[in-house]
Amino acid sequence: MDEKSSLLLSIAVLGGTGKEGKGLAYRWARAGYKVLIGSRSSERAVHAASEIMELLEGSSSVVGTTNLEATEQANIVVLTVPYVAHRETLENVKDAMQGKLLIDVTVPLVPPKVTKVQMPPEGSAAQEAKAILGDDVQVVAAFQNISHEHLLTDKDVNCDILVTGSSKAARVEALTLVEAAGLTGWDAGPIENSVVIEGLTSVLININKQYGSTNAGIKITGVNRDR
Repeated sequence: MDEKSSLLLSIAVLGGTGKEGKGLAYRWARAGYKVLIGSRSSERAVHAASEIMELLEGSSSVVGTTNLEATEQANIVVLTVPYVAHRETLENVKDAMQGKLLIDVTVPLVPPKVTKVQMPPEGSAAQEAKAILGDDVQVVAAFQNISHEHLLTDKDVNCDILVTGSSKAARVEALTLVEAAGLTGWDAGPIENSVVIEGLTSVLININKQYGSTNAGIKITGVNRDR
């Protein structure tokens, strides 16, 4: 485990049995983090953890458990559930989340019109999460615009990650995890900007459908990252 990884001992991925959750868990476990796969079903979580450990040839720590137990044991919590389960999942882990950082990957997609941007009254899923969890939880939005197909591989990914959040410190912490996952991240400003990032997902889904792709992404250009 490198110096950056050692600063954050464990990451809980709630809804980690899904494709996006397993992909992120795989990349962080490969980077040396202890990863907890959370699910409503501990049996499904254990199975997903076993699949990831098999890919990593047992060289990392990935454990499956319930969403609540994963939240209780983790330093940072990552939420990758479908939007229909967003509020219920957050309410179930609210007490265990206090004082921790939430990275919300959820997009408020409303089937069947997933190519149409549809935001909740709070403005975005991340803002909804902040409203549910309260002032003692920092909330970041990230990873909404990367296909899961990119994550469960060891290949370089030609897709950038935009990070918004309720504080600068929270965004910096999340960007450390973006880098640990082998991805390029950008500080995209306050949590209010998450409406743009989440909305881009519907745009990318539409592009995929229009042009016969499955993994459209975004890339920031014209910026000197050395500044």
